[in-house]
Amino acid sequence: MQKESPNNQRETSTTSWIKIVTKYNSPDALKSWWQLSANLFLYSFAWFLMYESLSISWWITLGLSFPAAGMLVRLFIIYHDCGHGAFFKSGRLNDAAGLFIGILTFTPYYSWSHEHYIHHETAGNLDKRDIGDVWTLTVDEYQKSSAWTRIMYQFYRHPVTMFGIGAFLVFVIVNRFTRKSMDNKARLGVYATNAGLLLFAASMSWMIGFKAFILIQLPIISIAGIMGFWLFYVQHQFNPVYWARTGTWDYKRMALEGSSYYKLPRILQYFSGNIGFHHIHHLSPLIPNYKLSKCHRENELFREIKPLTFWASFKTLTYRLWDENAQEMVSFRKMRMSRT
Repeated sequence: MQKESPNNQRETSTTSWIKIVTKYNSPDALKSWWQLSANLFLYSFAWFLMYESLSISWWITLGLSFPAAGMLVRLFIIYHDCGHGAFFKSGRLNDAAGLFIGILTFTPYYSWSHEHYIHHETAGNLDKRDIGDVWTLTVDEYQKSSAWTRIMYQFYRHPVTMFGIGAFLVFVIVNRFTRKSMDNKARLGVYATNAGLLLFAASMSWMIGFKAFILIQLPIISIAGIMGFWLFYVQHQFNPVYWARTGTWDYKRMALEGSSYYKLPRILQYFSGNIGFHHIHHLSPLIPNYKLSKCHRENELFREIKPLTFWASFKTLTYRLWDENAQEMVSFRKMRMSRT
């Protein structure tokens, strides 16, 4: 029997996974409208409970901010699906929903969606880093960097900086400004989001008072920002992970080996909108969030994917650099030990 050539095998493999994910690529209008309306209602209800709790104790308000932040993360996943054109069949509906949720999440829709598209096209490619990624240097790059770059990199990669400071700065401050790299549509999107935020803050302050607005909104956006940054971080910063140079970079391997299957407890899977099935999302960004778990469950292709569990994921906080020789993420300590 004549053996298939490597090119034919790759073509067959590609056809196979494309055929699999295509079955899940179309959104269900009823499910999408239900998810959007239910999430908006629950987020509004959490806001109402937090306001009512202010007259009892701010500590209760702070406690309620965690489920409220969880609902905001869920809304961000819908926003994310809209940016991929995966939540509604209508492009206009996706954009309208995305622009509206962008106000609630403090995130301009068009500029974020554009950078996220680039992330999907370049994730795991060592020659195309930086846009929409966590700043990641290789061991060799770090060792050849200036003292100032090393200091800045260590500061950036520290968990307090990345999740405590960085998340708040990005959502509350950085997202308010345009950049030279933006086109006119993205700039207008930033201005529209800022105007919407100003209107939202002014109207809520008029109804409940500025102090009450800050005591409710500030912890929600801060906690949601930390949650969001954490989810994005663990999606591509784990072991074993896939990184490659342009010449050997492979889309399927990037999706299945370079994007984590983050297996979360049921309640956290709910708040994170199934984004833990990130390997499937990168394989096909057109799959809406409510079909990701079904796609994983129903297909043999995903059975051998090793999950990253909730508790095991905290080990990723020690990862700082990509070791091209060992093909793994390493800590600064491990990098130094390998040099001795």
